[in-house]
Amino acid sequence: MRRRTAVLAALPLIFAAACGTAQKSDSSASPAGASGIKVTGQANQKPSVTFPSGKPRLTSSSETIIEGQGEPAKDGDVLTAKVTVYNWDGKDNKSPGSDYDQGRSEFVTVNQQLPKALYNALAGAKPGGRVLAVVAKDNLTADQLANAKQQGTDFENTSQVLVVDVVAAAPKAAQGTATDPGVEGVKLVNPGDDKAPTLTTKTSAKPPKGLVVKTVIEGKGPKVTADQMVLAHYTGKIWGTDKQFDSSWERGEPTTFALSQVVKGWSQGLTGVPVGSRVLLTIPPDLGYGKEGNAQGGIKGTDTLVFVVDVLGAA
Repeated sequence: MRRRTAVLAALPLIFAAACGTAQKSDSSASPAGASGIKVTGQANQKPSVTFPSGKPRLTSSSETIIEGQGEPAKDGDVLTAKVTVYNWDGKDNKSPGSDYDQGRSEFVTVNQQLPKALYNALAGAKPGGRVLAVVAKDNLTADQLANAKQQGTDFENTSQVLVVDVVAAAPKAAQGTATDPGVEGVKLVNPGDDKAPTLTTKTSAKPPKGLVVKTVIEGKGPKVTADQMVLAHYTGKIWGTDKQFDSSWERGEPTTFALSQVVKGWSQGLTGVPVGSRVLLTIPPDLGYGKEGNAQGGIKGTDTLVFVVDVLGAA
Protein backbone atom coordinates (compact mmCIF):
# COMPACT_ATOMS: atom_id res chain seq x y z
CA MET A 1 0.00 0.00 0.00
CA ARG A 2 3.00 2.28 -0.17
CA ARG A 3 3.07 5.11 -2.64
CA ARG A 4 5.38 7.97 -3.46
CA THR A 5 3.97 11.50 -3.49
CA ALA A 6 2.05 12.47 -6.61
CA VAL A 7 4.14 15.30 -8.07
CA LEU A 8 7.46 14.10 -6.70
CA ALA A 9 6.83 10.64 -8.11
CA ALA A 10 6.38 12.18 -11.54
CA LEU A 11 9.89 13.63 -11.48
CA PRO A 12 12.69 11.76 -13.24
CA LEU A 13 14.35 11.20 -9.86
CA ILE A 14 13.95 8.77 -7.00
CA PHE A 15 12.66 10.96 -4.18
CA ALA A 16 12.17 8.91 -1.00
CA ALA A 17 9.17 10.77 0.34
CA ALA A 18 6.95 9.72 2.12
CA CYS A 19 -4.84 18.45 7.96
CA GLY A 20 -5.68 21.63 8.25
CA THR A 21 -5.89 24.87 6.31
CA ALA A 22 -2.86 26.92 5.43
CA GLN A 23 -3.06 30.54 6.46
CA LYS A 24 -2.85 32.92 3.54
CA SER A 25 0.17 35.20 3.44
CA ASP A 26 1.16 37.58 0.66
CA SER A 27 4.60 37.06 -0.86
CA SER A 28 4.23 39.67 -3.58
CA ALA A 29 7.16 41.61 -2.13
CA SER A 30 9.40 38.56 -1.81
CA PRO A 31 12.80 39.34 -3.34
CA ALA A 32 14.76 36.91 -5.47
CA GLY A 33 17.04 34.79 -3.28
CA ALA A 34 20.38 33.15 -3.91
CA SER A 35 19.01 31.28 -6.92
CA GLY A 36 17.85 34.47 -8.61
CA ILE A 37 14.33 33.00 -8.85
CA LYS A 38 11.43 35.19 -7.75
CA VAL A 39 8.27 33.57 -6.38
CA THR A 40 5.12 35.64 -5.91
CA GLY A 41 1.53 35.02 -4.86
CA GLN A 42 -0.24 33.82 -1.75
CA ALA A 43 0.36 30.57 0.06
CA ASN A 44 -2.28 27.95 -0.77
CA GLN A 45 -2.59 29.40 -4.27
CA LYS A 46 -0.50 28.31 -7.25
CA PRO A 47 2.71 30.36 -7.20
CA SER A 48 3.97 32.59 -9.98
CA VAL A 49 7.66 31.93 -10.66
CA THR A 50 10.01 34.24 -12.57
CA PHE A 51 13.40 32.87 -13.64
CA PRO A 52 16.51 34.97 -14.23
CA SER A 53 17.64 35.27 -17.83
CA GLY A 54 20.47 33.15 -19.15
CA LYS A 55 21.62 29.68 -18.27
CA PRO A 56 20.20 27.95 -15.16
CA ARG A 57 22.11 27.70 -11.91
CA LEU A 58 23.58 24.20 -11.73
CA THR A 59 24.12 24.31 -7.97
CA SER A 60 21.48 23.40 -5.40
CA SER A 61 19.95 25.91 -2.98
CA SER A 62 16.97 26.38 -0.71
CA GLU A 63 15.15 29.31 0.80
CA THR A 64 12.01 30.27 2.68
CA ILE A 65 9.57 32.38 0.70
CA ILE A 66 6.79 32.68 3.29
CA GLU A 67 7.54 31.97 6.95
CA GLY A 68 4.26 30.40 8.05
CA GLN A 69 3.14 29.91 11.66
CA GLY A 70 3.13 27.12 14.21
CA GLU A 71 5.53 24.27 14.94
CA PRO A 72 8.56 23.94 12.64
CA ALA A 73 8.79 20.64 10.77
CA LYS A 74 11.20 18.10 12.27
CA ASP A 75 13.02 15.12 10.85
CA GLY A 76 10.53 12.30 10.31
CA ASP A 77 7.46 14.56 10.13
CA VAL A 78 4.99 13.89 7.33
CA LEU A 79 3.74 17.11 5.78
CA THR A 80 0.57 17.69 3.83
CA ALA A 81 1.80 19.96 1.06
CA LYS A 82 1.11 21.36 -2.38
CA VAL A 83 4.09 21.06 -4.69
CA THR A 84 4.78 22.83 -7.98
CA VAL A 85 7.75 21.68 -10.06
CA TYR A 86 9.71 23.38 -12.86
CA ASN A 87 12.49 22.19 -15.12
CA TRP A 88 14.91 25.13 -15.16
CA ASP A 89 16.69 24.87 -18.49
CA GLY A 90 17.14 28.59 -19.20
CA LYS A 91 14.79 28.30 -22.18
CA ASP A 92 11.16 27.35 -21.61
CA ASN A 93 11.48 26.51 -17.89
CA LYS A 94 8.38 24.35 -18.20
CA SER A 95 6.44 22.89 -15.28
CA PRO A 96 5.91 19.11 -15.48
CA GLY A 97 3.27 19.25 -12.76
CA SER A 98 1.60 21.05 -9.88
CA ASP A 99 -0.72 19.82 -7.16
CA TYR A 100 -2.75 22.97 -7.73
CA ASP A 101 -3.55 21.82 -11.26
CA GLN A 102 -4.64 18.43 -9.87
CA GLY A 103 -6.81 20.07 -7.22
CA ARG A 104 -5.32 18.13 -4.31
CA SER A 105 -2.48 17.99 -1.81
CA GLU A 106 0.12 15.27 -1.23
CA PHE A 107 2.27 13.87 1.56
CA VAL A 108 5.99 14.56 1.86
CA THR A 109 8.15 12.98 4.55
CA VAL A 110 10.93 15.16 5.92
CA ASN A 111 13.99 12.93 5.96
CA GLN A 112 17.54 12.96 4.72
CA GLN A 113 16.74 10.56 1.89
CA LEU A 114 15.38 13.61 0.10
CA PRO A 115 17.81 15.66 -2.02
CA LYS A 116 19.71 17.88 0.40
CA ALA A 117 18.25 21.15 -0.90
CA LEU A 118 14.69 19.88 -0.54
CA TYR A 119 15.39 18.49 2.93
CA ASN A 120 16.96 21.80 4.00
CA ALA A 121 13.95 23.69 2.68
CA LEU A 122 11.40 21.51 4.51
CA ALA A 123 13.22 21.04 7.83
CA GLY A 124 11.94 23.91 9.96
CA ALA A 125 9.14 24.85 7.57
CA LYS A 126 5.88 25.89 9.25
CA PRO A 127 2.20 25.39 8.32
CA GLY A 128 1.08 28.15 5.99
CA GLY A 129 4.65 28.58 4.80
CA ARG A 130 6.17 28.36 1.33
CA VAL A 131 9.68 27.15 0.53
CA LEU A 132 11.78 26.97 -2.62
CA ALA A 133 14.31 24.24 -3.43
CA VAL A 134 16.62 24.14 -6.44
CA VAL A 135 17.77 20.55 -6.94
CA ALA A 136 20.86 20.37 -9.16
CA LYS A 137 23.40 17.71 -10.07
CA ASP A 138 25.43 18.31 -6.90
CA ASN A 139 22.52 16.86 -4.86
CA LEU A 140 22.13 13.69 -6.90
CA THR A 141 23.90 10.35 -7.10
CA ALA A 142 25.39 9.00 -10.30
CA ASP A 143 22.50 6.53 -10.56
CA GLN A 144 19.92 9.29 -10.14
CA LEU A 145 21.64 11.40 -12.79
CA ALA A 146 21.70 8.48 -15.21
CA ASN A 147 18.06 7.63 -14.48
CA ALA A 148 17.00 11.24 -15.03
CA LYS A 149 18.85 11.40 -18.35
CA GLN A 150 17.12 8.23 -19.55
CA GLN A 151 13.80 9.91 -18.78
CA GLY A 152 14.69 13.09 -20.65
CA THR A 153 16.21 15.41 -18.05
CA ASP A 154 19.91 16.14 -18.40
CA PHE A 155 21.19 17.66 -15.17
CA GLU A 156 24.34 18.80 -16.94
CA ASN A 157 22.15 21.54 -18.45
CA THR A 158 19.05 21.60 -16.23
CA SER A 159 18.07 21.98 -12.58
CA GLN A 160 14.72 21.22 -11.04
CA VAL A 161 12.87 23.80 -9.00
CA LEU A 162 10.27 22.88 -6.39
CA VAL A 163 7.94 25.38 -4.73
CA VAL A 164 6.34 23.69 -1.73
CA ASP A 165 3.38 25.13 0.18
CA VAL A 166 3.17 23.47 3.60
CA VAL A 167 -0.44 22.90 4.61
CA ALA A 168 0.03 20.99 7.88
CA ALA A 169 2.09 18.38 9.67
CA ALA A 170 0.32 15.08 10.22
CA PRO A 171 -0.05 13.79 13.80
CA LYS A 172 2.01 10.75 14.83
CA ALA A 173 -1.07 8.86 16.04
CA ALA A 174 -4.79 9.34 16.64
CA GLN A 175 -5.32 11.49 19.72
CA GLY A 176 -8.23 11.41 22.15
CA THR A 177 -10.12 9.22 24.57
CA ALA A 178 -10.38 5.66 23.26
CA THR A 179 -13.45 3.47 23.59
CA ASP A 180 -13.77 -0.32 23.58
CA PRO A 181 -14.61 -1.47 20.03
CA GLY A 182 -16.86 -4.13 21.54
CA VAL A 183 -15.95 -6.92 19.12
CA GLU A 184 -15.96 -10.35 20.77
CA GLY A 185 -12.62 -12.08 20.21
CA VAL A 186 -10.64 -8.89 19.67
CA LYS A 187 -8.69 -7.01 22.32
CA LEU A 188 -7.29 -3.54 21.73
CA VAL A 189 -5.03 -1.64 24.12
CA ASN A 190 -4.69 2.11 23.53
CA PRO A 191 -1.69 3.50 25.43
CA GLY A 192 -2.23 7.11 24.35
CA ASP A 193 0.21 9.82 23.26
CA ASP A 194 2.07 8.81 20.09
CA LYS A 195 2.40 5.15 21.03
CA ALA A 196 1.11 2.33 18.86
CA PRO A 197 -2.05 0.49 19.90
CA THR A 198 -1.73 -3.22 20.70
CA LEU A 199 -4.09 -5.55 18.83
CA THR A 200 -4.78 -9.13 19.95
CA THR A 201 -6.87 -11.53 17.84
CA LYS A 202 -6.20 -14.88 19.55
CA THR A 203 -9.68 -16.28 20.07
CA SER A 204 -11.94 -19.29 19.58
CA ALA A 205 -14.90 -17.01 18.80
CA LYS A 206 -16.27 -17.16 15.28
CA PRO A 207 -15.45 -14.12 13.13
CA PRO A 208 -18.19 -11.78 11.93
CA LYS A 209 -19.60 -12.72 8.52
CA GLY A 210 -19.63 -9.19 7.17
CA LEU A 211 -17.46 -6.07 7.37
CA VAL A 212 -17.31 -4.54 10.84
CA VAL A 213 -16.14 -0.95 11.33
CA LYS A 214 -15.76 0.34 14.89
CA THR A 215 -14.53 3.84 15.71
CA VAL A 216 -12.19 3.69 18.70
CA ILE A 217 -11.13 7.35 18.64
CA GLU A 218 -13.22 9.80 16.61
CA GLY A 219 -11.15 12.42 14.82
CA LYS A 220 -12.11 16.04 14.29
CA GLY A 221 -10.85 16.39 10.72
CA PRO A 222 -12.73 16.24 7.43
CA LYS A 223 -14.29 12.95 6.37
CA VAL A 224 -12.27 10.79 3.99
CA THR A 225 -13.71 10.52 0.49
CA ALA A 226 -13.40 7.48 -1.78
CA ASP A 227 -11.16 9.23 -4.32
CA GLN A 228 -8.53 10.47 -1.85
CA MET A 229 -5.01 9.48 -0.89
CA VAL A 230 -4.86 8.50 2.77
CA LEU A 231 -1.99 8.66 5.26
CA ALA A 232 -2.32 6.00 7.96
CA HIS A 233 -0.60 3.93 10.61
CA TYR A 234 -1.95 0.41 10.97
CA THR A 235 -1.47 -3.11 12.26
CA GLY A 236 -3.01 -6.13 10.56
CA LYS A 237 -3.60 -9.58 12.09
CA ILE A 238 -5.47 -12.77 11.24
CA TRP A 239 -8.60 -13.55 13.23
CA GLY A 240 -8.18 -16.41 15.70
CA THR A 241 -4.42 -16.92 15.35
CA ASP A 242 -3.11 -13.50 16.42
CA LYS A 243 -0.68 -13.76 13.51
CA GLN A 244 0.55 -10.33 12.46
CA PHE A 245 1.12 -10.02 8.72
CA ASP A 246 1.76 -6.29 8.38
CA SER A 247 2.40 -3.21 10.52
CA SER A 248 3.41 0.29 9.52
CA TRP A 249 4.15 0.94 13.19
CA GLU A 250 6.94 -1.64 13.11
CA ARG A 251 8.39 -0.04 9.98
CA GLY A 252 8.58 3.21 11.88
CA GLU A 253 6.61 5.39 9.44
CA PRO A 254 3.00 5.74 8.29
CA THR A 255 2.04 4.70 4.77
CA THR A 256 0.11 6.41 2.00
CA PHE A 257 -2.32 4.73 -0.36
CA ALA A 258 -5.12 5.51 -2.78
CA LEU A 259 -8.37 4.47 -1.10
CA SER A 260 -9.61 3.26 -4.48
CA GLN A 261 -6.67 0.85 -4.86
CA VAL A 262 -6.74 -1.16 -1.62
CA VAL A 263 -8.83 -4.17 -0.58
CA LYS A 264 -12.58 -3.52 -0.51
CA GLY A 265 -12.74 -3.80 3.26
CA TRP A 266 -10.42 -0.81 3.55
CA SER A 267 -12.05 1.29 0.83
CA GLN A 268 -15.54 0.65 2.21
CA GLY A 269 -14.57 0.83 5.87
CA LEU A 270 -12.50 4.02 5.75
CA THR A 271 -14.67 6.08 3.41
CA GLY A 272 -16.46 8.65 5.53
CA VAL A 273 -14.13 8.28 8.53
CA PRO A 274 -12.97 11.66 9.93
CA VAL A 275 -9.25 12.36 9.73
CA GLY A 276 -7.68 11.85 13.15
CA SER A 277 -9.71 8.72 13.91
CA ARG A 278 -8.62 5.28 15.11
CA VAL A 279 -10.76 2.55 13.57
CA LEU A 280 -10.99 -1.22 14.06
CA LEU A 281 -11.83 -3.18 10.91
CA THR A 282 -12.74 -6.86 10.68
CA ILE A 283 -12.74 -7.89 7.03
CA PRO A 284 -14.22 -11.16 5.72
CA PRO A 285 -12.34 -12.98 2.93
CA ASP A 286 -14.52 -11.71 0.10
CA LEU A 287 -13.68 -8.09 1.04
CA GLY A 288 -10.02 -8.92 1.67
CA TYR A 289 -7.80 -11.02 -0.58
CA GLY A 290 -10.57 -13.34 -1.78
CA LYS A 291 -10.33 -17.08 -2.31
CA GLU A 292 -6.71 -16.81 -3.45
CA GLY A 293 -5.56 -15.22 -0.20
CA ASN A 294 -2.12 -13.64 -0.05
CA ALA A 295 0.70 -16.17 0.10
CA GLN A 296 3.35 -13.53 0.78
CA GLY A 297 1.51 -12.41 3.90
CA GLY A 298 0.62 -15.95 4.97
CA ILE A 299 -3.08 -15.21 4.44
CA LYS A 300 -5.37 -18.04 3.35
CA GLY A 301 -8.50 -17.58 1.29
CA THR A 302 -10.65 -18.34 4.34
CA ASP A 303 -8.97 -15.90 6.74
CA THR A 304 -10.78 -12.97 8.31
CA LEU A 305 -8.47 -9.97 8.66
CA VAL A 306 -8.42 -7.57 11.59
CA PHE A 307 -6.87 -4.11 11.34
CA VAL A 308 -6.48 -1.19 13.67
CA VAL A 309 -6.00 1.93 11.56
CA ASP A 310 -5.08 5.48 12.55
CA VAL A 311 -6.27 7.84 9.81
CA LEU A 312 -3.65 10.62 10.00
CA GLY A 313 -4.39 12.54 6.82
CA ALA A 314 -6.29 12.63 3.53
CA ALA A 315 -5.44 14.52 0.35
